[in-house]
Amino acid sequence: MASSLEITSKGQGSIEVASGQTVKLECHFTLAPEDLAPLDIEWSLLASDNQKEDKVVILYSGDRAFEDYPVMKGRVHFNMADPKNGDASINLTGLRPSDTGTYQCKVKKAPGIRSRKILLTVMVKPSRPRCYAEGPTEQGKDVVLRCVCKEGTNPLQYTWEKISDSKLLPASAVLDPVGGTMNVRNASTSVSGTYRCKATNLVGNEECILHVNITPPPNTAGIIAGAIIAVLLILIIIAIILFCCCRARQRKKYEKEICNEIREDVPPPKSRVSTARSFTSVGSHRSSLGSMTPSNLHEYALKPQYDKIPSSEDFDRPPSHTPLAPPVLPAPAAAPRMAGPNLSRMGGIPVMIPAQNRDGSIV
Repeated sequence: MASSLEITSKGQGSIEVASGQTVKLECHFTLAPEDLAPLDIEWSLLASDNQKEDKVVILYSGDRAFEDYPVMKGRVHFNMADPKNGDASINLTGLRPSDTGTYQCKVKKAPGIRSRKILLTVMVKPSRPRCYAEGPTEQGKDVVLRCVCKEGTNPLQYTWEKISDSKLLPASAVLDPVGGTMNVRNASTSVSGTYRCKATNLVGNEECILHVNITPPPNTAGIIAGAIIAVLLILIIIAIILFCCCRARQRKKYEKEICNEIREDVPPPKSRVSTARSFTSVGSHRSSLGSMTPSNLHEYALKPQYDKIPSSEDFDRPPSHTPLAPPVLPAPAAAPRMAGPNLSRMGGIPVMIPAQNRDGSIV
Protein backbone atom coordinates (compact mmCIF):
# COMPACT_ATOMS: atom_id res chain seq x y z
CA MET A 1 0.00 0.00 0.00
CA ALA A 2 1.39 3.35 -1.00
CA SER A 3 2.08 5.86 1.74
CA SER A 4 1.45 9.54 1.56
CA LEU A 5 4.38 10.50 3.94
CA GLU A 6 6.56 12.98 2.07
CA ILE A 7 9.61 15.12 2.84
CA THR A 8 8.88 18.54 1.43
CA SER A 9 12.28 20.25 1.95
CA LYS A 10 13.79 21.21 -1.37
CA GLY A 11 16.76 23.18 -0.04
CA GLN A 12 20.44 22.87 -0.92
CA GLY A 13 21.92 19.43 -0.96
CA SER A 14 25.41 20.84 -0.14
CA ILE A 15 26.33 23.48 2.41
CA GLU A 16 29.70 25.14 3.12
CA VAL A 17 30.06 26.70 6.54
CA ALA A 18 32.99 28.32 8.33
CA SER A 19 34.48 26.66 11.38
CA GLY A 20 32.96 27.84 14.65
CA GLN A 21 29.67 28.94 13.14
CA THR A 22 26.14 27.49 13.40
CA VAL A 23 24.22 25.78 10.60
CA LYS A 24 20.62 24.59 10.15
CA LEU A 25 19.96 21.32 8.36
CA GLU A 26 16.37 21.42 7.08
CA CYS A 27 14.04 18.42 6.98
CA HIS A 28 10.28 19.16 6.66
CA PHE A 29 7.70 16.41 6.13
CA THR A 30 3.94 15.79 5.84
CA LEU A 31 1.87 12.86 7.17
CA ALA A 32 -1.28 11.15 5.95
CA PRO A 33 -4.11 9.41 7.79
CA GLU A 34 -2.82 6.09 6.58
CA ASP A 35 0.37 6.50 8.65
CA LEU A 36 -0.80 5.06 11.94
CA ALA A 37 2.44 3.92 13.67
CA PRO A 38 4.38 6.07 16.14
CA LEU A 39 6.60 8.76 14.63
CA ASP A 40 10.39 8.19 14.60
CA ILE A 41 12.94 10.78 13.38
CA GLU A 42 16.61 9.86 13.10
CA TRP A 43 19.57 12.03 12.08
CA SER A 44 22.83 10.17 11.38
CA LEU A 45 26.29 10.88 9.99
CA LEU A 46 26.94 8.46 7.17
CA ALA A 47 30.24 6.67 7.10
CA SER A 48 32.55 7.49 4.22
CA ASP A 49 33.46 3.82 4.01
CA ASN A 50 30.65 1.35 3.37
CA GLN A 51 32.26 -1.14 5.73
CA LYS A 52 31.90 1.25 8.66
CA GLU A 53 28.78 1.93 10.69
CA ASP A 54 26.76 5.10 10.47
CA LYS A 55 26.80 7.29 13.58
CA VAL A 56 23.54 8.53 15.11
CA VAL A 57 23.52 12.25 15.81
CA ILE A 58 20.05 12.84 17.33
CA LEU A 59 16.85 10.78 17.66
CA TYR A 60 13.15 11.43 18.26
CA SER A 61 11.06 8.47 19.33
CA GLY A 62 8.03 7.94 21.61
CA ASP A 63 7.37 11.67 21.79
CA ARG A 64 10.83 12.24 23.25
CA ALA A 65 14.13 13.66 21.89
CA PHE A 66 17.45 11.94 22.55
CA GLU A 67 20.44 14.30 22.12
CA ASP A 68 23.23 12.72 24.17
CA TYR A 69 24.96 10.77 21.40
CA PRO A 70 28.77 11.17 21.54
CA VAL A 71 29.20 12.36 17.94
CA MET A 72 27.97 15.91 18.63
CA LYS A 73 26.95 15.79 22.25
CA GLY A 74 25.77 19.18 23.48
CA ARG A 75 26.06 20.78 20.02
CA VAL A 76 22.92 19.50 18.26
CA HIS A 77 19.23 20.33 18.89
CA PHE A 78 15.92 20.05 17.04
CA ASN A 79 14.75 23.26 15.50
CA MET A 80 11.23 22.77 16.99
CA ALA A 81 10.47 21.52 20.47
CA ASP A 82 7.82 19.14 19.04
CA PRO A 83 8.92 17.68 15.66
CA LYS A 84 5.51 16.00 15.20
CA ASN A 85 4.25 19.18 13.57
CA GLY A 86 6.27 18.39 10.47
CA ASP A 87 9.62 20.11 11.20
CA ALA A 88 12.47 17.64 11.79
CA SER A 89 15.21 20.22 11.10
CA ILE A 90 18.22 20.39 13.43
CA ASN A 91 20.73 23.09 14.40
CA LEU A 92 24.47 22.32 14.70
CA THR A 93 26.57 24.75 16.76
CA GLY A 94 30.31 25.24 17.25
CA LEU A 95 31.18 23.52 13.99
CA ARG A 96 34.58 21.88 13.58
CA PRO A 97 36.41 20.63 10.50
CA SER A 98 35.83 17.08 11.77
CA ASP A 99 32.05 17.65 11.43
CA THR A 100 32.39 17.56 7.66
CA GLY A 101 30.36 14.73 6.12
CA THR A 102 26.98 13.59 4.75
CA TYR A 103 24.03 13.87 7.14
CA GLN A 104 20.81 11.88 6.61
CA CYS A 105 17.35 12.76 7.91
CA LYS A 106 15.08 9.66 8.10
CA VAL A 107 11.39 10.01 9.00
CA LYS A 108 9.44 6.83 9.81
CA LYS A 109 5.74 6.47 10.52
CA ALA A 110 4.72 3.08 9.40
CA PRO A 111 4.01 2.18 6.86
CA GLY A 112 5.60 5.36 5.46
CA ILE A 113 9.43 5.89 5.42
CA ARG A 114 11.25 8.79 3.77
CA SER A 115 14.85 10.18 4.00
CA ARG A 116 16.94 13.12 2.82
CA LYS A 117 20.74 13.58 2.58
CA ILE A 118 22.71 16.82 3.00
CA LEU A 119 26.48 17.24 2.43
CA LEU A 120 28.00 19.54 5.05
CA THR A 121 31.49 20.96 4.54
CA VAL A 122 33.02 22.76 7.50
CA MET A 123 35.72 25.05 6.13
CA VAL A 124 38.41 27.02 7.91
CA LYS A 125 38.47 30.71 7.18
CA PRO A 126 41.83 31.98 5.88
CA SER A 127 44.15 33.22 8.59
CA ARG A 128 45.83 36.58 8.26
CA PRO A 129 48.41 36.05 5.47
CA ARG A 130 52.08 36.93 5.74
CA CYS A 131 53.46 39.16 2.98
CA TYR A 132 57.19 39.47 2.28
CA ALA A 133 59.70 40.01 -0.49
CA GLU A 134 61.84 36.99 -1.29
CA GLY A 135 65.47 37.81 -2.01
CA PRO A 136 67.06 41.24 -2.57
CA THR A 137 64.93 44.12 -3.84
CA GLU A 138 67.58 45.69 -6.06
CA GLN A 139 67.21 47.53 -9.30
CA GLY A 140 67.67 45.37 -12.40
CA LYS A 141 66.96 42.08 -10.61
CA ASP A 142 63.87 39.88 -10.43
CA VAL A 143 61.77 40.62 -7.33
CA VAL A 144 59.42 37.96 -5.94
CA LEU A 145 56.57 38.98 -3.59
CA ARG A 146 54.97 36.16 -1.59
CA CYS A 147 51.66 35.88 0.29
CA VAL A 148 51.14 32.82 2.54
CA CYS A 149 48.34 31.74 4.92
CA LYS A 150 49.06 29.26 7.70
CA GLU A 151 45.40 28.23 8.00
CA GLY A 152 42.55 28.05 5.54
CA THR A 153 40.61 25.40 3.68
CA ASN A 154 41.40 25.02 0.03
CA PRO A 155 40.75 26.20 -2.51
CA LEU A 156 42.44 29.45 -1.54
CA GLN A 157 42.75 32.28 -4.03
CA TYR A 158 45.35 35.06 -3.74
CA THR A 159 45.06 38.46 -5.41
CA TRP A 160 47.61 41.31 -5.52
CA GLU A 161 46.94 44.99 -5.99
CA LYS A 162 48.94 48.19 -5.66
CA ILE A 163 47.35 50.79 -3.39
CA SER A 164 49.87 53.63 -3.82
CA ASP A 165 50.91 55.95 -6.65
CA SER A 166 49.19 54.96 -9.89
CA LYS A 167 47.59 51.85 -8.31
CA LEU A 168 48.66 49.82 -11.33
CA LEU A 169 50.67 46.65 -11.12
CA PRO A 170 54.04 46.64 -12.94
CA ALA A 171 53.79 45.66 -16.58
CA SER A 172 56.34 42.85 -16.11
CA ALA A 173 54.49 41.33 -13.11
CA VAL A 174 53.47 37.64 -13.34
CA LEU A 175 50.76 36.55 -10.85
CA ASP A 176 50.12 33.08 -9.39
CA PRO A 177 46.65 33.12 -7.74
CA VAL A 178 47.05 29.62 -6.25
CA GLY A 179 50.63 29.92 -4.96
CA GLY A 180 50.17 33.56 -3.90
CA THR A 181 53.30 34.94 -5.62
CA MET A 182 53.93 37.94 -7.83
CA ASN A 183 57.16 37.88 -9.83
CA VAL A 184 58.41 41.23 -11.16
CA ARG A 185 61.18 40.83 -13.73
CA ASN A 186 63.95 43.39 -14.19
CA ALA A 187 62.56 45.59 -11.43
CA SER A 188 62.95 49.34 -11.67
CA THR A 189 62.44 52.11 -9.12
CA SER A 190 58.82 52.52 -10.33
CA VAL A 191 58.02 49.17 -8.72
CA SER A 192 58.50 50.75 -5.28
CA GLY A 193 55.26 51.31 -3.40
CA THR A 194 52.62 49.72 -1.17
CA TYR A 195 50.92 46.46 -2.16
CA ARG A 196 48.00 44.51 -0.70
CA CYS A 197 47.45 40.76 -0.90
CA LYS A 198 44.04 39.22 -0.23
CA ALA A 199 43.50 35.51 0.54
CA THR A 200 39.96 34.21 -0.11
CA ASN A 201 38.05 30.93 0.12
CA LEU A 202 34.36 30.03 0.22
CA VAL A 203 33.85 31.11 3.83
CA GLY A 204 35.91 34.28 4.20
CA ASN A 205 38.96 36.36 3.33
CA GLU A 206 41.93 38.07 4.97
CA GLU A 207 44.58 40.51 3.70
CA CYS A 208 48.06 41.89 4.42
CA ILE A 209 50.03 45.02 3.43
CA LEU A 210 53.59 45.05 2.04
CA HIS A 211 55.86 48.06 1.45
CA VAL A 212 58.39 47.52 -1.36
CA ASN A 213 61.47 49.71 -1.87
CA ILE A 214 63.67 49.06 -4.90
CA THR A 215 67.24 50.19 -4.15
CA PRO A 216 70.16 50.85 -6.55
CA PRO A 217 72.76 48.07 -6.81
CA PRO A 218 75.53 48.33 -4.21
CA ASN A 219 79.13 49.38 -4.98
CA THR A 220 80.68 45.94 -5.26
CA ALA A 221 84.25 47.22 -5.79
CA GLY A 222 84.12 49.34 -2.64
CA ILE A 223 82.76 46.47 -0.59
CA ILE A 224 85.53 44.14 -1.80
CA ALA A 225 88.23 46.73 -1.07
CA GLY A 226 86.87 47.36 2.41
CA ALA A 227 86.75 43.65 3.12
CA ILE A 228 90.38 43.20 1.99
CA ILE A 229 91.55 46.10 4.17
CA ALA A 230 89.69 44.73 7.16
CA VAL A 231 91.24 41.29 6.69
CA LEU A 232 94.73 42.79 6.43
CA LEU A 233 94.25 44.81 9.59
CA ILE A 234 93.11 41.73 11.45
CA LEU A 235 96.14 39.77 10.23
CA ILE A 236 98.51 42.57 11.29
CA ILE A 237 96.97 42.71 14.77
CA ILE A 238 97.28 38.94 15.11
CA ALA A 239 100.93 39.06 14.00
CA ILE A 240 101.74 41.78 16.55
CA ILE A 241 100.11 39.82 19.34
CA LEU A 242 102.03 36.65 18.41
CA PHE A 243 105.32 38.58 18.23
CA CYS A 244 104.79 40.09 21.69
CA CYS A 245 103.93 36.69 23.12
CA CYS A 246 107.09 35.12 21.65
CA ARG A 247 109.30 37.94 22.98
CA ALA A 248 107.81 37.62 26.45
CA ARG A 249 108.28 33.85 26.43
CA GLN A 250 111.95 34.14 25.31
CA ARG A 251 112.67 36.76 27.96
CA LYS A 252 111.15 34.61 30.67
CA LYS A 253 113.14 31.59 29.51
CA TYR A 254 116.41 33.63 29.44
CA GLU A 255 115.87 34.93 32.98
CA LYS A 256 115.19 31.40 34.20
CA GLU A 257 118.43 30.11 32.62
CA ILE A 258 120.47 32.97 34.15
CA CYS A 259 119.10 32.17 37.60
CA ASN A 260 120.01 28.49 37.29
CA GLU A 261 123.52 29.01 35.75
CA ILE A 262 126.61 28.14 37.95
CA ARG A 263 129.59 30.49 37.49
CA GLU A 264 132.99 28.84 37.85
CA ASP A 265 134.97 32.07 37.86
CA VAL A 266 133.10 33.64 40.79
CA PRO A 267 134.91 33.22 44.19
CA PRO A 268 132.94 31.71 47.06
CA PRO A 269 131.56 34.10 49.63
CA LYS A 270 133.86 35.09 52.47
CA SER A 271 133.32 33.14 55.63
CA ARG A 272 132.25 35.04 58.68
CA VAL A 273 134.32 34.70 61.79
CA SER A 274 132.03 33.89 64.68
CA THR A 275 131.82 36.37 67.51
CA ALA A 276 132.78 33.76 70.07
CA ARG A 277 135.97 32.92 68.13
CA SER A 278 136.78 36.59 67.72
CA PHE A 279 136.42 37.23 71.39
CA THR A 280 138.44 34.10 72.20
CA SER A 281 141.20 35.14 69.79
CA VAL A 282 141.26 38.66 71.16
CA GLY A 283 141.36 37.40 74.72
CA SER A 284 144.09 34.89 74.05
CA HIS A 285 146.02 37.50 72.12
CA ARG A 286 145.78 39.89 75.02
CA SER A 287 146.85 37.14 77.43
CA SER A 288 149.81 36.39 75.28
CA LEU A 289 150.78 40.03 75.14
CA GLY A 290 150.32 40.35 78.85
CA SER A 291 152.57 37.37 79.59
CA MET A 292 155.29 38.48 77.23
CA THR A 293 158.62 39.57 78.45
CA PRO A 294 161.18 41.55 76.59
CA SER A 295 163.00 38.36 75.90
CA ASN A 296 160.23 36.62 73.93
CA LEU A 297 158.64 39.68 72.31
CA HIS A 298 160.89 39.31 69.32
CA GLU A 299 159.95 35.62 68.89
CA TYR A 300 156.23 36.47 68.96
CA ALA A 301 156.71 39.01 66.18
CA LEU A 302 158.33 36.35 63.99
CA LYS A 303 155.55 33.70 64.52
CA PRO A 304 153.24 33.19 61.54
CA GLN A 305 149.66 34.34 61.91
CA TYR A 306 147.58 31.17 61.57
CA ASP A 307 144.28 32.79 62.37
CA LYS A 308 144.43 35.13 59.42
CA ILE A 309 141.44 34.82 57.07
CA PRO A 310 142.54 34.13 53.49
CA SER A 311 141.80 36.90 51.05
CA SER A 312 140.09 36.62 47.67
CA GLU A 313 143.53 36.69 45.97
CA ASP A 314 144.32 33.30 47.53
CA PHE A 315 141.21 31.81 45.89
CA ASP A 316 141.89 33.49 42.55
CA ARG A 317 145.35 31.93 42.31
CA PRO A 318 145.34 28.95 39.91
CA PRO A 319 146.10 25.59 41.52
CA SER A 320 148.96 24.84 39.14
CA HIS A 321 150.79 28.02 40.06
CA THR A 322 153.71 27.43 42.43
CA PRO A 323 153.44 29.63 45.51
CA LEU A 324 156.13 32.24 45.80
CA ALA A 325 158.62 32.03 48.63
CA PRO A 326 158.12 34.62 51.32
CA PRO A 327 160.52 37.54 51.02
CA VAL A 328 163.59 37.58 53.25
CA LEU A 329 163.21 40.20 55.86
CA PRO A 330 166.21 41.89 57.48
CA ALA A 331 167.06 40.71 60.95
CA PRO A 332 165.21 42.73 63.48
CA ALA A 333 167.20 44.88 65.77
CA ALA A 334 167.57 43.77 69.32
CA ALA A 335 164.69 44.99 71.33
CA PRO A 336 165.78 47.37 74.03
CA ARG A 337 165.60 45.95 77.45
CA MET A 338 162.86 47.44 79.47
CA ALA A 339 162.84 47.86 83.14
CA GLY A 340 160.12 46.47 85.38
CA PRO A 341 158.47 49.85 86.11
CA ASN A 342 158.22 50.62 82.40
CA LEU A 343 156.53 47.26 81.71
CA SER A 344 154.04 47.90 84.49
CA ARG A 345 153.12 51.26 82.96
CA MET A 346 152.61 49.61 79.54
CA GLY A 347 150.21 47.07 81.02
CA GLY A 348 152.61 44.15 81.24
CA ILE A 349 152.10 41.56 83.89
CA PRO A 350 155.25 40.16 85.46
CA VAL A 351 155.36 36.38 85.18
CA MET A 352 157.79 34.09 86.88
CA ILE A 353 159.29 31.65 84.40
CA PRO A 354 160.52 28.47 86.01
CA ALA A 355 164.04 27.40 85.36
CA GLN A 356 164.60 24.73 82.76
CA ASN A 357 167.57 22.55 82.01
CA ARG A 358 168.85 21.80 78.54
CA ASP A 359 166.46 18.88 78.03
CA GLY A 360 163.50 21.13 78.74
CA SER A 361 162.71 19.67 82.14
CA ILE A 362 161.60 22.05 84.83
CA VAL A 363 164.14 22.36 87.60
